[in-house]
Amino acid sequence: MIGVLPVLALVALAWQGPPPGDSHLLIVTGLGGEDKYREAFYQLGAAMVDAATNRFGLADSNIVFLGEKVERDSERIDGRSTKENVERALVALAERAGPRDRVFILLIGHGSSTGSGEEARFNLPGPDVTAGDFLTLLGRLPTQQVILANTASASGDFVKVLSGPNRTIVTATKTGFERNETIFGKFFVEAFTGDGADVDKNERISVLEAFNYARLQVARTYEEEDKLLTEHAMLDDNGDGEGSGEPDPQSSDGARAQQLFLSGGVTAGVRAVVTDDPVLAALYGERQRIEEQIEALKLRKEQMPPEEYETRLEDLLVELALKSQEIREREKGSG
Repeated sequence: MIGVLPVLALVALAWQGPPPGDSHLLIVTGLGGEDKYREAFYQLGAAMVDAATNRFGLADSNIVFLGEKVERDSERIDGRSTKENVERALVALAERAGPRDRVFILLIGHGSSTGSGEEARFNLPGPDVTAGDFLTLLGRLPTQQVILANTASASGDFVKVLSGPNRTIVTATKTGFERNETIFGKFFVEAFTGDGADVDKNERISVLEAFNYARLQVARTYEEEDKLLTEHAMLDDNGDGEGSGEPDPQSSDGARAQQLFLSGGVTAGVRAVVTDDPVLAALYGERQRIEEQIEALKLRKEQMPPEEYETRLEDLLVELALKSQEIREREKGSG
């Protein structure tokens, strides 16, 4: 007689669903104005490129880095960060991104705002790019999971302008009137390049983890320097146009951001486990595939009947438990 758990595992295997999509990363470092800012913005952009390739497994073809001065690092920087090049990069990305892909847009630099919403600006060499410009460009990505993080000053208006289905918007400030230099971007990038943001210790960094890490580090820095906090980061991922300074996945924003990771496809670069056992390596990959399916299912929860969602989630959790058990047994045998 076949036991209950094996039967449930077979049911889970019968429903695999479409695989989660790949990740694409667009990094734009804006107009520095001064050498110290220009260099700081470049260093953050370069660090994010390195983390995306070396830590999270993104293919070079899925990363575009636009900077103020291409000659600073022609190996990493793909073009100058002009408005024309930003628009061209997003149009090209929309053409090649699959319908279930993740599109991560990271803006590092200075911003400005007149308080008129769509005219909020991210400063570039030459004409600036506005929140309204991004609204038009993101319209080309109707089904993809879009994460846009504007870490510049006066970035708060980007939330109400860009909020919508399948979008997670992060800003360094609460409003367009917080115009002082921000440090949120430094810590947001640090969340992906270091280990301090991995609260649940699953060797992955979600957008929510990165946001919370950065905002807490910002507050700590201001407190240590005995300065008045002049930047209040916001996150919106439920499409209501209202950002949260302290997202709570159970009651406000954060549920979607909690399930979004910067990773190269289904298994690459997310759980970096080194083994010379090919069977064990395959098992690790299979476990990661199941985890990605669970994350993708959670993102579709609101579009599914509750009973269907609970059934599919239970099946996948059972499959994950069985796969983890198989891994533990293999690890003991290889030890």
